[in-house]
Amino acid sequence: MHRSHTCGELTIKDLGTDVTLSGWVAKSRDLGGMTFIDLRDRYGITQLVFNMEDNEQLCTEARKLGREFVIKVSGKVIERSSKNLKIPTGEIEIKVSMLEILNAAKTVPFLIEDETDGGDDLRMKYRYLDLRRSVVRKNMELRHKMAHETRNYLSHNNFIEVETPVLIKSTPEGARDFVVPSRMNPGEFYALPQSPQTFKQLLMVSGFDRYFQIVKCFRDEDLRADRQPEFTQIDCEMSFVEQEDILNMFEGLFKHLFKSIKGIAINDVPRMTYADAMKYYGSDKPDIRFDMKFIELNDIVKGKDFKVFDDAELVVGICAKGCASYTRKQVDELTEFVKKPQIGATGLVYCRYNEDGTIKSSVDKFYSEEELQKWVSAFGAEKGDLILILAGKADKTRKALNELRLEMGNRLGLRDKNTFAPLWVLDFPLLEFDEDSGRWHAMHHPFTSPKPEDIALLETNPGAVRANAYDMVLNGTEIGGGSIRIHDKELQSLMFKHLGFTKEEAHKQFGFLMDAFEFGAPPHGGIAFGFDRLCSLFAGLDTIRDVIAFPKNNSGRDVMIDSPSTIAHEQLDELKIKTTV
Repeated sequence: MHRSHTCGELTIKDLGTDVTLSGWVAKSRDLGGMTFIDLRDRYGITQLVFNMEDNEQLCTEARKLGREFVIKVSGKVIERSSKNLKIPTGEIEIKVSMLEILNAAKTVPFLIEDETDGGDDLRMKYRYLDLRRSVVRKNMELRHKMAHETRNYLSHNNFIEVETPVLIKSTPEGARDFVVPSRMNPGEFYALPQSPQTFKQLLMVSGFDRYFQIVKCFRDEDLRADRQPEFTQIDCEMSFVEQEDILNMFEGLFKHLFKSIKGIAINDVPRMTYADAMKYYGSDKPDIRFDMKFIELNDIVKGKDFKVFDDAELVVGICAKGCASYTRKQVDELTEFVKKPQIGATGLVYCRYNEDGTIKSSVDKFYSEEELQKWVSAFGAEKGDLILILAGKADKTRKALNELRLEMGNRLGLRDKNTFAPLWVLDFPLLEFDEDSGRWHAMHHPFTSPKPEDIALLETNPGAVRANAYDMVLNGTEIGGGSIRIHDKELQSLMFKHLGFTKEEAHKQFGFLMDAFEFGAPPHGGIAFGFDRLCSLFAGLDTIRDVIAFPKNNSGRDVMIDSPSTIAHEQLDELKIKTTV
């Protein structure tokens, strides 16, 4: 027996018990005639004590142990004279009578501690060591609990977990596919699924009216903090439902996870249309932990010979509470922020509503104090507030002001990671026009149902057609999205037509689904949650990499196993593939 207990379970109640523990040496301290070792495993840390007076040979052996040696010890639980009440085992220690080295360890490249000296690249290279750190392990434990509670909730609500294929057919919509060559079918390729979308719809045709899967998905796209080439979804579909049924069911899942994992009761989840989200926040995933809504000013600022405003399609701003005292340097910093290439504004206009009631603006030579008072009134500003205004093309200006709003939220401490503000965003546009290809694309995917009352607009005004689609947003991050699906073959054919597919192209790509619809497809809809994103938000992290056991870096590489890598010419020949790199 390598252990009778773990390193996280012994307490003062176990005094006098003979135990056997195994684990890794976390720390070693020599104090004259005594040596103390912190022994670590997945469950915690237990202090070991070796005494020269009791057993000189054993104490000498203990002093030779290095960090991360794997050892087995036996001994008696005794009370610590110097207690550490910050850990569960902090009132006891093990007086060791037997020591066995199970495996020696080289000097580790970074400290296996919460506050490590290892940088991101080094920890990614030695990820198996990084996973020994308690802060990283806790992320994995959180992920496990969230998956467990997700399965509990969905199973309780009659969902059945069904695995769908990983080697599927490449389709033209969405991000780039990862492709896999077929040795048995030379010149042909499988694709790794970007999502199980068509399969879960086929399951609805099959009569599995409530499906879910915690599933790996793959997208070959540029990476950032909340993206990985392989990621995990909570993928769900339901039959004989309307949008309200979906929202209620998965709002319930959301509330269940918060209550069971974090002990937080989420009451009502507010709803907002896509149009309002863009108008008031400049984003389809607004962070509603704080207010600072957009106020449009076209009606009160134009016609005053200020060319920037007069020539702009949209003049819009936000009110930063209590920021009238910002120095010129601070305002200049905000101006430089919005002029960053990735944000794209050309400048920033400000208006201070000072504590003494005076109003000062960067454009007050064009506007009298009486006119500036109208600005103050439009924003509902109070003394001490700072109004920040952008102008230009409507879409670009809203996008830039959204970034400025989030920046001000950060500066004012309004984006607390321990505050959670969920939101449903509804009524997305069905289609969006792509200038490069010169055609309409599905904003979500080609199986999303238009709102019945908007179907006629497909012929006359495609951009005005709203989708039966919905996103769940949490703290300014999209964590899930879905839609009511098209279940009628004729409507699906019409959708393909407006997406620029010929009948032949549509049949080649999706003929199996179209054929299935002819055998009695029920009304159905679903949703998929980004499981990695959800876990990272629950953990208070900025990146999903820290909730994935073996993540890729921002170049899509696994630096630990050095992947992707080249393969032998013999393999390429067998697959009938030639490279031109």
